[in-house]
Amino acid sequence: MEGAGQRGRWNTKAPVGTILMLLMCMFIPTLTSLLPSEEEKCPHGDYPAGKGICCNRCSPGFKLVEKCNATGQRSNCTACPDEQYTDQMNFFPNCHRCKRCKGKHEVTVSKCERYRNTICQCKTGYYKDNIDSQTSQCLPCKPCGQDEILKQTCTPEKDTVCECKENYYRVRRNCKLCNNCSVECKHHCLSPGILNTKVPEPESGNGYLINIIAGVVVVAMISIVLVVVITHVATKWSTKKKLLKPSTQPSDASPDSCEQVLIQSEEPSDNMTVTAVPQSPVSEHEPSNLPDCVPLEVKISDVIYTVLDLVPVSQMKQLVRSLGVTDTEIGQAEMDHLRACREAHYQMLRVWAERGSRAGGGERGRMLHGPFLQELLDKLRDMHLGRAAEELETKYGIQ
Repeated sequence: MEGAGQRGRWNTKAPVGTILMLLMCMFIPTLTSLLPSEEEKCPHGDYPAGKGICCNRCSPGFKLVEKCNATGQRSNCTACPDEQYTDQMNFFPNCHRCKRCKGKHEVTVSKCERYRNTICQCKTGYYKDNIDSQTSQCLPCKPCGQDEILKQTCTPEKDTVCECKENYYRVRRNCKLCNNCSVECKHHCLSPGILNTKVPEPESGNGYLINIIAGVVVVAMISIVLVVVITHVATKWSTKKKLLKPSTQPSDASPDSCEQVLIQSEEPSDNMTVTAVPQSPVSEHEPSNLPDCVPLEVKISDVIYTVLDLVPVSQMKQLVRSLGVTDTEIGQAEMDHLRACREAHYQMLRVWAERGSRAGGGERGRMLHGPFLQELLDKLRDMHLGRAAEELETKYGIQ
């Protein structure tokens, strides 16, 4: 009886708690939606510019000259110059450079306008092959093989699609006649009687053993990855701590400084010069097969500022590491410029460029030898930054 009475008391209290929980779940989202957000304060199409001011975005084909400074004012936008464009509403200070159709197998479908980029297309008999996210090439359409039939015709955007003939199945890149009714081609067998042949399934004991082995392998791989990650993080933290000890500069650098530098960076200058010098004897560091179209020497500052404008901030450390700049030199550059990400990246690139100046016999601190410029182009393409490599080739006249 006592147990029954206790259960009765619990039953009378349970609905009350449930109702309170339901009410809280109903009202919390409502109260959250009543709090005004920064975006809701501005009309549709505008963006918050700080201090409660909403500025309008520039239309496609225009770039921002000066944002509005008070409520009721509008941003000052100007049209993109020739060979440049913007294809969306924006508040960017720079327009994008128009794409140029390259190669003898690529044709221009639509010229570049202020509000859209150039549209290129492979000519008939060729298709577009993407090298990376921004670079492509036109390759000849492949014909179907002797034991294949055409499934889809080649287009400027996609290669020919072929499939094996009836009673054939694919083995890697070739089509093989199905004459033994194996697991891969039992549905293509020539003999109707063989189609009903049941393929023996693996015994349950063997399958269980395979699952155990696979599980052990997966656990071992995960453990190895965790050890590598923990070791890398510990090493990086230790190196950073050693670099911080002799520093007397403040350590409260803004985490958004890199993004601010990226947005506020000025448009790359078209007045950068390339200086050619008389050909000097080949040094032991200079590749013997360097193309004749690579400049003998270029100004270090010109190359560095161009790379800073073309390479995303998030990939800059990866680039300088691939060029041979050590983590110690990268850390020192960051310590020297805690509040200026662009200046730190400039110093990292300067370390690499000065090595190119000394190795090439050029004027130390000012000129970068040609082979090191070619090395930079190769590393950019290895990082899938083909567009940046193309911009440098166009700027310095490398064909």
